[in-house]
Order: sequence, then C-alpha cells, then structure tokens
Amino acid sequence: MERRLVIISNRLPVSVKKENNKITYTRSLGGLTTGLESFHKSHNGIWIGWPGIVEEKVEANKNEIKEHLKEEYNCYPIFFTQEEKEKFYEGFCNKTIWPLFHYFIEFTTFEDELWNFYKIINNKFFRVILEIVKSDDILWIQDYHLMLLPNLIRNGIPDATIGYFLHIPFPSYEIFRLLPWREEILEGLLGSDLIGFHTYDYERHFLSSVRRLLSIDFTMNQINLHGRNIKVDTFPMGIDYDKFQKIANTSSVKNKAKDISKEIGHYRVILSIDRMDYTKGIKLRLEAFELFLDNYPNWREKVILMFVIAPSRSDVEEYQNLKKEIDELVGKINGKFSKIGWNPILYRHKPLNIEELVALYMISDIILITPIRDGMNLIVKEYIASKLNREGIPILSETAGAAKQLFESIIVNTNNKNQMIEAINSALTMSRDEKIDRMSVMQKRIKNYDVLNWAEDILENLLLVKEKPQDKTIRYLNHTKKEELYLKYNQAKKRLIILDYDGTLVQFYNDPKEAKPDDEIIEILKTLIEDKKNRVAVVSGRNKETLSEWFKNLDIILIAEHGLWIKHLMDEWNTIDYLKNNWKEDIRPILEKYVNRTPGSFIEEKEFCLVWHYRKVESELADIRTRELVDFLKNFTHGEDLTILDGNKVVEIKNALINKGIAISNYLLKDYDPEFIFVVGDDITDEDMFELINSISNSFTIKIGFSRTNAKYNIFSVEECRNLLKEMIKK
Repeated sequence: MERRLVIISNRLPVSVKKENNKITYTRSLGGLTTGLESFHKSHNGIWIGWPGIVEEKVEANKNEIKEHLKEEYNCYPIFFTQEEKEKFYEGFCNKTIWPLFHYFIEFTTFEDELWNFYKIINNKFFRVILEIVKSDDILWIQDYHLMLLPNLIRNGIPDATIGYFLHIPFPSYEIFRLLPWREEILEGLLGSDLIGFHTYDYERHFLSSVRRLLSIDFTMNQINLHGRNIKVDTFPMGIDYDKFQKIANTSSVKNKAKDISKEIGHYRVILSIDRMDYTKGIKLRLEAFELFLDNYPNWREKVILMFVIAPSRSDVEEYQNLKKEIDELVGKINGKFSKIGWNPILYRHKPLNIEELVALYMISDIILITPIRDGMNLIVKEYIASKLNREGIPILSETAGAAKQLFESIIVNTNNKNQMIEAINSALTMSRDEKIDRMSVMQKRIKNYDVLNWAEDILENLLLVKEKPQDKTIRYLNHTKKEELYLKYNQAKKRLIILDYDGTLVQFYNDPKEAKPDDEIIEILKTLIEDKKNRVAVVSGRNKETLSEWFKNLDIILIAEHGLWIKHLMDEWNTIDYLKNNWKEDIRPILEKYVNRTPGSFIEEKEFCLVWHYRKVESELADIRTRELVDFLKNFTHGEDLTILDGNKVVEIKNALINKGIAISNYLLKDYDPEFIFVVGDDITDEDMFELINSISNSFTIKIGFSRTNAKYNIFSVEECRNLLKEMIKK
C-alpha cells in the first residue's frame, strides 16, 4: 500500500467563515495551497493547518467543522485563539521572520512574548500531529511559520520521515545572526531529513549559518547529525502549467481578453501585479516608470502601466503607510503626464479572480516583476504559461528567486532606475521573433518542471535520504550495549577507566582557560576513585601545570600533553627524557604569521608541543587557513620526527613519539592487567587509544560524536558521557 502524504502548513487549502450563524467553506487562493492542492489529492494525502478563522468565533461549531473538513477535504484543522493569531501569525511570523528574511531589518521586531507564542503554536501543531499521523506517513512541513516543528516531531517520533520546504528567502548569515533565537530555529529545521529551498543562494546561506552558529560541518549539501543523514537541496517551485494553458484557451477568457483590449485601445500594455507588501519594490517600480516617461517622451500616449495591487495586511501600520505612498505616487504620475483620453497608469487596488488574471496576462506586452526580495515569485511563471501566442517578455528583478530559472527574461537590479527604464524600452522595442524565441524556451522549462514535478522531486529525494544506509563505522551505544557495559563493570575486580578531558568530560569553550572541571565532574571522579577496584586516568592535551591545579585533590592518574607527561596518583610528574624541542624555533614563526592573518586564532605553547587554536575563527576562513597551514607544515617538516594533527578546532605539532596510545601502553598497561577497560574520547588524538584498547577483551572504547572512528561505539555528547559514568557507578 502506498504511504500516506501528510502536508503540514500554517493555512489549510480551505478557508472557513462564519456569517449570520452559518459556516461556509471556500478554497484558499494562496500560491502554496493552490500549487499543492492537486498533488495532495493525487497522493491520497491529508493536510494539517489553520482554517483561517479564530477559535472564539466557532467554539460551538468546532466538532462540526472538524468532521466536514475531514470528510470533504481530507483536512485536519488547528484552531488559533484571537491572541494566538495576533502574537504568532501577525506577530512573530510577520513582524519578525518575514521582514528579517527579506532583509528589511528596520521593520523587524524582536520580542520575547512573540517568540513564546511562536513556540506555543509549533507545539500545538506537534500535539495534533501525534494524534493523527501513522508510523509510515511521509510528513512534509511548509514554510517559515513552522520552523521548530521538524525537531519537535523528531524528538517525539524518532523514525519519522520529515521533509521541510521554505517558500521565502533564507537570508545571509550576517542578517540571520541578528535573530536572538537563531540557534533554536536552526536546530528546529535540522529535525528534518530533507530541507528544501527555491534557490542555491538560500541553500548556501542556510548551510553557512549552520556551520557558523552551531559548529556543525557538512560535506557538499549533506549533514550527518547524531548518525542521521540530512540533505539540504534546491527545488525551484513550479506552477500548474497545464491549468493556466487550459484557462487561457477557454472561450470565456479569450472573450474577456478581447473586451479588455477593446477597452484599453491601441496602447502597449505593461502589466504589474503584486500583493501590497514592502518587499515587492512597488514604489521603486513606479518611480522607474515615471523616469521612463521623462526620458522617453516618444512612448507617452503609446503605453500604459496596468497596475494591480491585491490588498494585504491592511491593519498593519507599515502596509497602511505603503498604500498611502503608492496612492499619492500614482496620482502624481497621472497628474504629471495625463492627456485627454490617456492616463499612463491604470490603478486597481483589488484582488482578481483567476479568469481576470489570465486575461490580463494574455493582452500584456510586458510583465514588470521587480521585487526587492522574493522567495520565488510564481506570477511571472503564470504569465509565461498564459501567453498562448508567446508574444510577451518579463522584466524580472535579479533578487526574485525566479530569476535563477528564467534567464531569458530581461533581468534588472530593482535599485538601478536607469537599468529599469532601459529594460522597459528594450522590452517595448524587442522584435516579435526574439520575444517568441525567449518565451518558447521559458515555457518549455516551466512546463517540464511544473508544480507536480517539483513536489515529486522533493518526495523522491526525501525517500532516498531516508533509505540511504547510515555510516557502517558508526555504532551507537544503545540501551542493550549499555546494560552489557554495566554488567561487565560490575563483575570485574580490576578496572581501568581512561577519560579524555576537553570535549569528553567538559564542553569546549572559546577560551580554553574557562573549561575548568565543575562540581558534577569532580564528584563523579571522586566516586569512581573511592571504589578500590578502579584505576582512573585523565588523558589530555593540556599542559601538566593546568592538570595539576585542576585535579590537585584527586588521587587519579594524569597524562598531559597527549602522553608526554605522566603523574601516577599523588607522585611527581615523569616524562620521556630523550625528546627534543629545538624544532619549535622553526615552527613558531610560521604559526605567528597565521595568527596575524587569521583573527580569532592564537598559539598555545607546551614544552614539547605547539598548538594553533582556531575555535573563534569564522568557519569558512578557518577551513581555508587550516588546509593551508596543515599542507605547508607537512611539507616543511617532511623527514622530521614530528606529527601534524588537525584536531577539534586546533592544529597541533608535536614529536611523533608522543601519542596517547603509546602513553597508555607504557604507563598504564605495562604493570597492570585489568579485567575491564573503559575508554572515552572525542577527537583524532584519541584514535591511538581506541586502536590499542580494542584488541583487549572486555574493553569498551567510545567516541563522542558521529565522525568515523576506531572506537567500538559512539555516543551523542558530553552530557551523555557524564550520565553514562553516573549510571555505571550506580550498578
């Protein structure tokens, strides 16, 4: 049986209204719901979302509405209270996310109360989903309203198949970082198996933010998080191409187009259709048209701008101000250029039905779509699909997502008015053959990748990601293996417990000096060493002075600088006495140059080791500098008895005889024959330990994180490591 598709979006494809105590149901006209409606039906899917009416108005009718939506439309409503609508939808979604993601920082509001309602609604969706979905359902979450939902579902249904698509731009890191709740948003999205965007720019911005803000790396467009594959990819949304072609071919629409042409007369028509929104560049478009008529007086009384604006968010102050400015600007331009029988702008502030819309597409010589920022813009695709005679040309802003796909349009910078007016003139003077050639190519492209192909492409990729085998080298220490560990620990009379420090017992800090052991880890170590069956060692890259200070009151074995120094219980420090460190004089100037060229990096010097730290460095710059430095040092030290380690945000240069594996073999295993060995670490410097201990029976080697490793098992985090040690002690 085919798996069921569950589409989850802020709005249902059906709007509910209550007037004169009567409930009515109408199809929604939004681009998303219109585009996915047929796909939803073809996959026997269900749709979860808000029906567009506040809960207070239909409190007595909720069960009736639920039943009707389920039976007639396969839809499941989520009701918002008036306050939730105001604080979530009108608040955080449209006063915080919408302006910020469209680069309008001046209109962006950052309020904790609005953020709390965003979390409340995402959790409300999650609770309904838990009641409705089945284990093998495919969940497809839509748009910026529900960015926390993927991870909520992942935590509640770990094996769920989750796709997510963002229908607006994802901003650059420099813009996104302004959001106070940026990490929570990214973590929410990373609950998905597949994350889709309209353009590669948005995909690239998202991956950059993930790396910079969460310190999560990726390969190409693949993220491996806690052993789970996540794919981030580009899918430019299409339209129902055949639907617009069919409408344009109907006699009623052809007649409507003829009537409009007759009413307009002989004038060339430039069409501008938009929702009232500050992101659409409407004022700039009008100003450019005014300048066009100034610079090209020969087009006066020959061309008109058909200017259609659909009302939007009319109760929001920014939108009220925008409408006032547009009304005044239209009046000014018409007053400046009008002649008897000719107004340069025909202005309509009213939504159109689809037949009126297609008729306007058909009679227009040019469509002018010049948003300041737009996720995709489907209007331009509708225009192309509706041009049966192919005699038209779009003028399209380079910052509309569609510009990445419709190269044959005339592409402009909305802020460059001279370029805009030259584009209008070029479009009006373009030959019929060139317009047909350009339009033919664009029609073929958007027909081949229509909304159904777009949706199928996303689902196909989602299922491929889910079916992709996990890295076989990654073996999570699951409940069964933990119980086995506890049992063998309990049975053994001689135990050796070897613990790395940074990234294992404590989290990493930008300043390594801040990573002092806290009360909890000190208590864990005390409890371990109180059991006479245990021999406990902390093996670290830290210098001996730091370890001595931090663990001065604990009777444990300390191994410093990756095996160079060892301190048995309460004895003095001992070392390999034949090592040389004169090589540091040649290497230090190289590292100093890299510190000067790489803001945020610094050098740590140990007796037989030099370390270049780059945890504070911007991730992209760190990648470049690290590759440069490691390659240079490997060539520079060729033939020397030195090792270059590219560790966790550090590059370390040390004597080749120094490693944790050798230290453990020489210092811990030589005169001690344990019945149980437990080793845990987190980075490349611990791999020698893992490889050595794996050959010993009753040993457990554990890597924190899910990169490739010699360790037998992986766990998630420092917190899980601490919990593992605490549980081990209890058993």
